[in-house]
Amino acid sequence: MQSPSSLPGTPGPGRGGSPPSSGEEERSNPVRGLPAGAVRELCVAREICKDESVESEWIQESETKTFREKMDSCIDAFGTTKQKRALNSRRMNRVGSESLNCAVAKAAENIIDAKGVTALVNDAIHDDLQDDSLYLPPCHADAAKPEDVYKFEDLLSTAEYEALQSPSEAFRNVSSEEILKMIEENSHCSFVIEALKSLPSDEESRDRQARCIWFMDTLIKFRAQKVIKRKSALGPGVPHIINTKLLKHFTCLTYNNGSLRNLISDSMKAKITAYVIILALHISDFQIDLTVLQRDLKLSERRMIEMAKALRLQISKRRVSLAAGGEEGHKLGTLSIPLPPVQTLGHQSKRRRIT
Repeated sequence: MQSPSSLPGTPGPGRGGSPPSSGEEERSNPVRGLPAGAVRELCVAREICKDESVESEWIQESETKTFREKMDSCIDAFGTTKQKRALNSRRMNRVGSESLNCAVAKAAENIIDAKGVTALVNDAIHDDLQDDSLYLPPCHADAAKPEDVYKFEDLLSTAEYEALQSPSEAFRNVSSEEILKMIEENSHCSFVIEALKSLPSDEESRDRQARCIWFMDTLIKFRAQKVIKRKSALGPGVPHIINTKLLKHFTCLTYNNGSLRNLISDSMKAKITAYVIILALHISDFQIDLTVLQRDLKLSERRMIEMAKALRLQISKRRVSLAAGGEEGHKLGTLSIPLPPVQTLGHQSKRRRIT
């Protein structure tokens, strides 16, 4: 037999037999009456507030991460297969680089401990004195004639010289109108323009001069670059054997972003400058205007004089008339026998920097 309180329609205990008022119902259950979306948001907010320490740690970790690390985390979570593969490759490269740096640092420490700082400084000074031989062409100091001091065969092999016939044809057959157009368009440097104006009339001599001028012009343009990003250094007009010579003798290989590339370093620029000066000597009967070449190569006067002295040229001065009127002083470099004493390139400034 059921109790009276459990019979249908019988008010429960504590309710006084009367239904609760609307105010009492809202106080006992504040969620009732809210929209479904608001209820969900309230539940989410309550869950977050329950674990404020986790949220605080997440915020602190996010603030300490770099933008790159945040992007990597996104790629880990949502990236494509290709992006994840690239990310793993980059991480492996970073680990390899860090390992290499640690190994180099450890090796340097061992060398310093074994040899001592003073001995290493003395070795560095000695190496600086020997640096010139790394990029100066072979010098035959016992030569009887200026043309044999720096032999033409040391600059261009027979095969390379033959390969210059086709690209130098435009220079060999250049007209006065074409030279004026070159000047207007500023397509060639001043030394090249002046050399083209003075091409000999004899066919054999003119052909030789044109080939030398073309190769010199190519070297100057090549020197103006920093990184060679394609197989053909200066475009399709350069013969393959000359392009190979430029990349092999006047660039150094470097590794960057997973690929090898050809870099024209400062030492390679110095080597190109030396070859340009010697080619200019062969073109201009072994006396050249160093000031004109210095401007074409965008060098300082001090640097050009250092290079000329390292090549054992005799330096002199002369006044040159300007097209706009007036005169200016130019430095001349002459290769003559007997050669002046050897002067090491940049010896004084290097020694001062080391000490």
